[in-house]
Amino acid sequence: MKKIFITCFIGMLSAHLNPVFSQSDISMVTHWNNRANYNPATIARPDYIYLFSNVRNQWTGISGAPKVLNVQASGYVESLKSGFGISLVADKIGLTQALNPTLSYAFRIQDKNENLYSLGISGGVFSRSMNVSGYEPENISDPLLLADFKHIVSPDVNVGFEFQNRYFIGGLSTTHLLSIGNDSLFLNSNHRYAYMIFKNTESDYFNYHAGIQCVNRSNFFVVEGNAGVRFKHPTGLFAGPQEIFDIGISYRTTRQMSFLFGIVPLPDLRVGYAYNVSFIPGYQANGTHEIMLEYRIPVKEFSEDSNSWYY
Repeated sequence: MKKIFITCFIGMLSAHLNPVFSQSDISMVTHWNNRANYNPATIARPDYIYLFSNVRNQWTGISGAPKVLNVQASGYVESLKSGFGISLVADKIGLTQALNPTLSYAFRIQDKNENLYSLGISGGVFSRSMNVSGYEPENISDPLLLADFKHIVSPDVNVGFEFQNRYFIGGLSTTHLLSIGNDSLFLNSNHRYAYMIFKNTESDYFNYHAGIQCVNRSNFFVVEGNAGVRFKHPTGLFAGPQEIFDIGISYRTTRQMSFLFGIVPLPDLRVGYAYNVSFIPGYQANGTHEIMLEYRIPVKEFSEDSNSWYY
């Protein structure tokens, strides 16, 4: 029974400390580099086949703490003005394991002022299972908590919109639409996102950005702010300056601060790391680590600013 209590305590604690992301949407600090987890409109990226992956190990040192794996791939077809993508999220918390595979589609248009507008939709399934055999009750006559739950599968749909111009990115999206009105503890919950990012890439020596995101689930709200600088060196080539490394910082109203670092060892390969610190009493010593990999496969020989990574 002790192990049951610990497992449930971790689940409830995850919901309390980070209520917007508990039981469904993953809480990845590096989402500022790739927003496709919660907004399928962002896969409309031209000139490349884009591969992305990140791994998160939360609350190091606590047994049963959340572990997340996220893998994505997308490509853009210029003649169709459309992006197509595929993703898989695996999320393990305590004795529960969630899988969320999806397929994505986005349509992008550009007006005469070079403003970009993208609409996206993704669909798939959400699956959660529990390893009931992991229970070790001290008294075998005690009923196993939630013993009637072993596996649940539900269809899943996300939709989103994103606007981009030279200096600004703004987006609105909602995830897990089919969960609206479903109060199951184990199904994913409907989330709503709104964000705005200011970016400047004009210098030959650095790019910088600052952004804010608001997330809502039921009556819970989380606000996150982020800022970062990407350093680069001039090449004198049509492709533009080459990015070298970047640093950034984020803060969430759930009393969490994150430090982000990234390097670009090859023009089409980017590696990132994030460390998250909680200011909640009793959890300052249990940091969270996140590793990110981005890889681009060019589909055009040269394009202007091809050395600049996506925002």
